[in-house]
Amino acid sequence: MRKLYFLLPGTTGQFGGGGLWAELNTCVLAQQICSAEVVTYRQREAEHLFLEDILPKISPKSAIFIIGWGFDVPKIISQLKGQNIIYHAHSTKYGFALPPEIPIIAVSRNTMGYWGEKAVNGLLYYLPNQISNEFHNLDQPRNIDILVQTRKASEYLLHQLIPALESDYRVEIIDSYVPDLAGLFNRSKIYLYDSAEYWATSGLTEGFGLPPLEALACGCEVFSSVNHGLADYLDPGFNCHKIAGYSLEYDLQRIAQVLQQPTKISQSWLTQYRSEHLVARLRVILTEINQFFDGKLQYPANIKSLDNRRINQLKIKQIIAKLKQKLQQK
Repeated sequence: MRKLYFLLPGTTGQFGGGGLWAELNTCVLAQQICSAEVVTYRQREAEHLFLEDILPKISPKSAIFIIGWGFDVPKIISQLKGQNIIYHAHSTKYGFALPPEIPIIAVSRNTMGYWGEKAVNGLLYYLPNQISNEFHNLDQPRNIDILVQTRKASEYLLHQLIPALESDYRVEIIDSYVPDLAGLFNRSKIYLYDSAEYWATSGLTEGFGLPPLEALACGCEVFSSVNHGLADYLDPGFNCHKIAGYSLEYDLQRIAQVLQQPTKISQSWLTQYRSEHLVARLRVILTEINQFFDGKLQYPANIKSLDNRRINQLKIKQIIAKLKQKLQQK
């Protein structure tokens, strides 16, 4: 297999967050299959290669660049002209198009569906994000009733629901980095997550939404929005509860009920997000993509694209065909 270069703007400071951790985890998974390493392209870092330094030396015969930082994708594709590229798709609606020679690996089925519509002639695969092994249920006493992180939280959650809960329950509000999030989930009975408002105002989508899944893996009950990538694994009434359900009073009633009568949720379905399953899945994906890059050298891209111009042409053809049919019936 070709060597994989995971391109990131940087791995420290302003670049920290869920997208970065997911990309770094995927690189670790890939290293169990083939040679893979992180390359930065904005911020020089002593422990990583820098794209500008290595690009002149890289041959498409032996390398694949994996890009995933949505806002930078068009510029990076231009910079990597002539190289093999995979787009690791997290959030959607960045507004760019992808040529058919760039395979897409989507982290959620919601994202896969988006690119299934936008890149109909490209190869498309599904590889969900990983739950690290540290996130598991310790079956210990829980001394926090309700846990919430302020990042991405809605105004309703912060200014209505939480204040209404604080008078009756122990509520832990997290507004900074937590070094032992798994331990915190294991101390909490309920985790609240409501990102729909955040993503609606940003104009993008929740690519995966790892925190609710990590909370579930730790045996913590989850009240969450079910927007975008969250709908991949959240199943209200079965493994979670939909937050912001009609009224504040109804949310309070349901939360009180869960605290009084917690439910035991099966953990077996979580195996699909563990490293063993994902490595096997990624091996299949990378094998196919390597074969595609071999074949791309022999075959031209000759399937018509489904861009706006062609869609309008097809609509006109349909209208003409219907008019002809009506005229023949007279």
